This record gives sequence, C-alpha cells and structure tokens, in this order.
Amino acid sequence: MHNHRSAWNQCLQIIQNQVDEKSFKTWFEPIVPLSLHGQQLTIEIPSQYFYEWLEEHFVKELQFALQTVIGPKARLEYSIVVDQGDRNNRPLHMTLPNQGNGTPAPIKQENGAFKEGYPNLKPVPQHIQQMNGNGADSGIKTGKSAFFHRLEKDRIFDESNLIPSYSFDNFVEGDCNRLARSAGLAVAFKPGITSFNPLMLYGGVGLGKTHLMHAIGNKIRELDSQRKVIYISSEKFTNQFIESLTKNAANDFTEHYMHMDVLIIDDVQFLAGKEKTQEIFFHIFNHLQQAGKQIILSSDCSPKDLKGMHDRLISRFKWGLTADLQQPDFETRMAIIQKKMQNDGVNMPIEVVEYLAINIDTNIRELEGALISLIAQSSLNKQEFDLTLAKKILENIVHNIEKEVDIDKIQRSVSAYFSVSIHDLKDKTRKKEVATARQVAMYFAKEYTDYSLKQIGQYFGGRDHSTVIHAVQCVHNLIDTDNSFKRTVDDLKKQLQTN
Repeated sequence: MHNHRSAWNQCLQIIQNQVDEKSFKTWFEPIVPLSLHGQQLTIEIPSQYFYEWLEEHFVKELQFALQTVIGPKARLEYSIVVDQGDRNNRPLHMTLPNQGNGTPAPIKQENGAFKEGYPNLKPVPQHIQQMNGNGADSGIKTGKSAFFHRLEKDRIFDESNLIPSYSFDNFVEGDCNRLARSAGLAVAFKPGITSFNPLMLYGGVGLGKTHLMHAIGNKIRELDSQRKVIYISSEKFTNQFIESLTKNAANDFTEHYMHMDVLIIDDVQFLAGKEKTQEIFFHIFNHLQQAGKQIILSSDCSPKDLKGMHDRLISRFKWGLTADLQQPDFETRMAIIQKKMQNDGVNMPIEVVEYLAINIDTNIRELEGALISLIAQSSLNKQEFDLTLAKKILENIVHNIEKEVDIDKIQRSVSAYFSVSIHDLKDKTRKKEVATARQVAMYFAKEYTDYSLKQIGQYFGGRDHSTVIHAVQCVHNLIDTDNSFKRTVDDLKKQLQTN
C-alpha cells in the first residue's frame, strides 16, 4: 500500500525521466503531496499560475505517472496556496481537479510502444514496474524551443550581468544609506532566508541603488558560485519578453526567470503601463517568492508612490523590506571623494576635497563625475590640484562659484585682519579672538554669498546651521551696541568690496 509521500516520490521518478532537468526543478520539485484517498492524490502547489502551467504543459506526464503508480483510475487534485497567512492565520488554499484527469483510459504498453495518443514514450523504470505490477509508462519529453537555444547562444540571457567592480568594499556607508546597505549585506549572506524578501531599494538618481544591487549579487556569487543570480533592468526585461512573444517562446522566457535563485530588477518604475509585462512578472515574482528564492528590486520612489502599476504587484513589493537611499551628507560626500582618490591613487589637498563636498550635494554620480573631470584635466594640463584649478574646471558643474565675494576670500580677509590663521577659523578652538573672527567671517558669508546656513557651517570645520545663526545674531548685536566693533565690520566690508 502506498501513502501519499511514497506515491508521489515514485511519480517524480517517472516524470524526471520524461522532462528536461530545468522543467523538473522548476515545476515538479516545489510540489508537496498532501493526501492519498483511494486512487485520488492531492498535491499542494504555490499559485494559480503554477496550476495553469502544469495543466497546459505537463498534464500527460502527470496522468501517466499517476496511472503507473496508483492505478488505471488514478485521479489528481490540486490544493493551491492563495494566501501565505501569518503567525495568527493559517495559509488559505483553493482546491481544483486535474482538468485532464476525469476517468482516463488505462495506459497499455505493447511490444515496447504505447497505444494511440501517447506515442514515443520512454520506458518506466524497471523497479517501479515491478512494484506496481504493470508495464505502464508515462509522459512525453518536452524540450526547449529552438528560439530558446538561439537566445542562449546569442547571450540575450547573460549568466548574471553583474559588474564585478561594484562591491560592498567600495560602497561608502553613511546615515543616508546605512539601512539599505545593512539589509543588502544580510540578504547577500542568506538570500531567500531573511524576512527581507523582496528587498526594495528606492531613491533618486545617482544615490547608489544600482551599485548596491550589484554588490549584493556579487557577494552572493562569491559565497556560492553555483547560485543562479541575474541582474537586469526593467527595460531589458520588457524587451526580452516582447521578443519572446514574437517568437512564440513566452514559455521559455518565463521558465528561464522562474529557475533563478536570485532575481535583481533595476528601475521597476519603468514597468508602469506595460500590462502584459507586469502580468508575467507577477507570476514570476510569486513563483520565486513562494519557492524561497531572493528578489531584489529598485525604484525611484517608494512602492506606495508608484503609478501605473497593478495593485497586486505594489502589495507584493511591500511584503519584505523597503529601504530608501537619501542624498549623502557632507561627511559621507567627503568619504566618497577620499575613497575614490584612494582607489585611483590620487592625492588632493583637503581644501579641494572640502570644496567639492560642500558644493556638489545633489547625488554621488555628479560628485564622482566632477572628481573625474578634475583628475583628467589636472593630468592633461600637468597642473597641481588647487582651488583655482578646481573652480576653473568645474564652473559648469559646481554651483555658487562665480560670486563677486566667495567664502575663501572672506576667510582670507578676516584671518588677516584679526591676525589668526584660516586653520584656526575652521578649528574647534574657543579663544575669544578666534571665536570673534569666526563669527565675523560667518556673518559676511551669510551677507555676500548664496550658500545655505548648512553649507556655510561646513566651510568652518563642519559646524551645523545653528552655530551660523548664532554667529550672525552675535555680530548684529555687537554692531548695534559697540561702535568700535561696528567700525571693524565696516573696514572689512570695504576691503571685501574693493579687493
């Protein structure tokens, strides 16, 4: 007598002999046998799409296997998982019959061949025939289409598409991206196991989403080279799907992605409005997620703000962890420049580094682009790095540099007038003469430049905006109450406006 587990295991042995390895792993290994009552076997499958695929492509293989193992009147019932449930609620299932499995006629084999309707079947393994007392065989071998082989040959389906130079080692961590990087590292070490599935990264252009996604994929491959990892942009994913439709190879396209261990899709916002692509992605997403495979996505906005997307997709994007990458702060921008300099073997004065970090605060890509331009021009013109060269070369990139009076000039004039060094103005010292000079310099920076309070504070040793506000207020109060101090400020104004 069979129980449901042994019966299904024997069915799998028959099916495995009839279908290719990829199809077997994708469509049969995830199946869980639930019960066997008489000649009716109930199996659990992960989704409605999974059910439709089996019924469309593998119904004969299933029938042959069941009749061989259980008997000529074997019946199959599907229990479909429609809701995974949670700690407080059990998973919800939907039960459907095998559409092609009413009361099928017994399968008979004569002289090594099967009767009409089932030609060219491979023999059932001998040990299964002996156990069940009949010579029934099962299944028709299904193979990849010629188009799929052509796709593989033409490398339309690349092995991973990962860029090796993007790693965690050269991804600079800061407050702006700490959560995303930490989650990415956790996923890299345990793909599909953590609760961060899917991992959804979002943020503006040039903030490091793509770098981080490649870093995760590269680390996964480093730890286990056998894992099937693929990175692809949503646009390329869409184009591949369209091409597969034109070649009648949509099944191969779907099966290819369902066979991945880690699927990384960049810029999913570009799936908006693409109804068919979203539908196929929905089924791939469900299959991978329910099979414990890792999904990593990126977008320019949070899931709730995505437009033109199916609600069911947006809902699934929220299942795991959503982590945003924000604009890098001053300290992170400094670290990014210094890391880039270290990788390129470049030495640059700290004032030039600060100048770039202060003025380019939009995104990392623009910051790195400005640095590359500066390095290239310095090398071609055989000039040393200094502020003059930086301002000249980057005048079309860096904001706020063509000022009649800039902060550098203010700092030079104030330090000379009060006989303190520029270093002292930026230092943490609280000596009265230095503190006064620093407050005056901040006051002029506020009066003569368009820099924000935060940017001014960064020019003076990374102080915050509240320090600048306090400095400006102190200078205003002294101008109103101390005539000698007022004359000092007036003298400096004349110098700044005439020099």
